[in-house]
Amino acid sequence: MDTRRRSVLAAGAAGAVALVTGCGDGEGGEAPTNEAPREGATTPKDSASASVTASPGGEELARTADVPVGGGTVFKEQEVVVTQPTSGQFKAFSAICTHQRCLVGSVSDGLINCPCHGSKFRIEDASVAAGPATRPLPPKRITVSGDSILLA
Repeated sequence: MDTRRRSVLAAGAAGAVALVTGCGDGEGGEAPTNEAPREGATTPKDSASASVTASPGGEELARTADVPVGGGTVFKEQEVVVTQPTSGQFKAFSAICTHQRCLVGSVSDGLINCPCHGSKFRIEDASVAAGPATRPLPPKRITVSGDSILLA
């Protein structure tokens, strides 16, 4: 192998290492994702609820009073929809429509509504009430601590 070719290969390898290193989180771990904030982190949230706090139980999405009985609230920044099918029963689902990945826009009349193509999902279990979506919204983990709803 000639010297010029070795130099090109060495430079390419060094560039690949720099690229991979730059994609990390600076702490030797994986790059952060949109799935969940790191413990102790705070993020902005939807204006429909109280301020964000981080706690060992998870990020506070809302107060229980912010989610109407028989309805729900969409948290756009966290891509989560929280529903309260019956008094005191809270459920959470991905707010990304399973049809073409649009963000659901509202909750009304017992349904989670996608504004893009009209898909509707039931607040009890996120099953499809009207297409074109054919799959339910995936569940998300939440906990209720006192009057706080926390994203687990």
